[in-house]
Amino acid sequence: MDLSKAADFMATHARKLDHRRFQALTGEGDAEALRSAVNAYRNPDGGYGWGLEPDLRSRTSQPGPALHAFEAFADLAPGTAPEAAVLCDWLESVSLPDGGLPFGLHVPDPAGSAPFWVNADPKTSSLQITAVVTATARRVADHDPAVAAHPWLARSVRYCLDAARAVREPHALELAFALWLLDAVHATEPEAAGLIEALGRHIPADGLLHVGGGLEDELMRPLDFAPFPGTPVRALFAQDVVDAELDRLERQQQDDGGWVVDFATYSPAAALEWRGYATVKAVAILRGNGRG
Repeated sequence: MDLSKAADFMATHARKLDHRRFQALTGEGDAEALRSAVNAYRNPDGGYGWGLEPDLRSRTSQPGPALHAFEAFADLAPGTAPEAAVLCDWLESVSLPDGGLPFGLHVPDPAGSAPFWVNADPKTSSLQITAVVTATARRVADHDPAVAAHPWLARSVRYCLDAARAVREPHALELAFALWLLDAVHATEPEAAGLIEALGRHIPADGLLHVGGGLEDELMRPLDFAPFPGTPVRALFAQDVVDAELDRLERQQQDDGGWVVDFATYSPAAALEWRGYATVKAVAILRGNGRG
């Protein structure tokens, strides 16, 4: 990994939020600037929209953008942002009676948005979106007492545990995000270990699982299931498999310093925005695994 080239890519091509996240990751960040960058996507109701999720250009507050807001709040550690607990308030207001979140809410302004966001059923809970939002909120809760104590978080964790237990043939993304959630709560939820073992049986030894409905060659890979060492989910994979994936991720850095995504994007703006996001993610994983 060439971190200097990655920094040049971010300065040249990335949206301000991802540039600020990259700076926080590499020790050059300004917490207030990062908070301001994510809050540029905030709505008066406490939720987030306005293309914070690159393939969902809608101005409306949605569960998908909540994930990305929590990612930014996690990057503030050990600092906190009052908007994080308010976001939990908003998530509580749109959660369904079983405690889950719908994959998406009504989109009145669908231009530039992926069909799976526009056509989401707002009346059905989605383990996929609930798990990934909740797992990321738990990262924030590790340093933010207001998020840790919020009733939405406990209720959402309970939904995810119950839904994960009921899964029989999980979609690759649903499986990955459920495992993220189980990793995040394994220290406090005794049933997490058994669920990790059960869900792990759906992953082949090489860690490669095709993403149904995605591109022909789109796969979830070991680092998608377990990006960082020392977790129960990482223990599902042999070390040589992980090392090969880290080598592969390093090789994927492009000549311009950035990384690309391996899934379809739905607007020219999203295609470039995902590259900045992917570059932050790649650098975080490589550094978190001792690769730079």
